[in-house]
Amino acid sequence: MNRDATEPRDEPGEHLIRSISADEWPQVKRLRLLALQDPVAPLAFLETYDDALAKPDSFWQERAERGARDSGTGQQIIAQGTDGAWVGSVTVLIEEAGTVDWAGYPVERRQGHLVGVWVRPDHRGIGMTERMFARAVEWAWHIGVDRVRLMVHEDNERAQGLYRKCGFAPTGRVVSLEMTPGESELEFVLDRA
Repeated sequence: MNRDATEPRDEPGEHLIRSISADEWPQVKRLRLLALQDPVAPLAFLETYDDALAKPDSFWQERAERGARDSGTGQQIIAQGTDGAWVGSVTVLIEEAGTVDWAGYPVERRQGHLVGVWVRPDHRGIGMTERMFARAVEWAWHIGVDRVRLMVHEDNERAQGLYRKCGFAPTGRVVSLEMTPGESELEFVLDRA
């Protein structure tokens, strides 16, 4: 198995919350494609299933390398069941001060950006996202970021509630979505204490 045996499970016999390794790119691809088939995917992701399916294996290999446990630029955290199946994921990307983010806004300070949040429907409502977020935020604090942020669709009230529960607060920044005119995403932030 491609995990550090010292990484703790939530409880014996429960899910393992851990970072991925670069050689797990097939699982990264499989989980992302599954997430993009979720009925709420149009609200949650800026990518479609067909677009992701068309990407070559090299794309998925590079994606896994950037999110691997030994990467200093990001970390993909997954929830893994006792049967080895991946049931959820969140990725934290590092955005450096002085750069420009995905929406064209200047990045004023070093920060983590949570993306790709998803949990299989049969594993929702049991605290999985909260545990993955805790692991992602812990890693971000460990490498010295000042804050962690995420973007959420204005109509995704369930996700907004969850993010507030995890300690994130809206900043008031609203980003228009070019691919879907008339729709926006809201920025939520968790500042380092």
